[in-house]
Amino acid sequence: MSRIGNNPVAIPDGVTVTVNENIITVKGKLGELNQEFSEVAIKVEEGNAYVERPSDSKAHRAKHGLYRSLINNMIQGVSTGWTKELELVGVGYRASNQGQKLDIAVGYSHNIVMDVAPEVKVETVSEKGKNPIVKLTSHDKQLVGQVAAKIRGFRKPEPYKGKGIKFVGEQLRRKAGKSA
Repeated sequence: MSRIGNNPVAIPDGVTVTVNENIITVKGKLGELNQEFSEVAIKVEEGNAYVERPSDSKAHRAKHGLYRSLINNMIQGVSTGWTKELELVGVGYRASNQGQKLDIAVGYSHNIVMDVAPEVKVETVSEKGKNPIVKLTSHDKQLVGQVAAKIRGFRKPEPYKGKGIKFVGEQLRRKAGKSA
């Protein structure tokens, strides 16, 4: 029995949730998100959204918790938004942005220039004596995660010195160097 799927999703003030056939639409102050769903029923009543499954088959149980979590992420996204922060750890690693173009230098012979999706706001913070930070903000949790993973993929943190692009607060698995 799905424990997450059984919980109702609270809909805050200023957010509207509509269900048309197999598409759920969530509108809020930060934007609008759509999600297609199947094999479950979604009801919106009295400020809550409920996800119900028709049977206890394995496919229905799997989708039950999934769609409840997706709806919760959509509602939270259009009301408060999602933020991911990436930290560039390494000597000479820099980040800057001009609008939606992110320019990062992470030890290659050339800078990496990336066009970020227009739904994601990019902000770079560079303070003297601290590692540069890239802040990604959007109402779409999946899109923020995808963009952050792509940026992190340019130079993943290595286990010996910890150099690379990592999420702020991420615990890296460190290894000992050569033993003499």
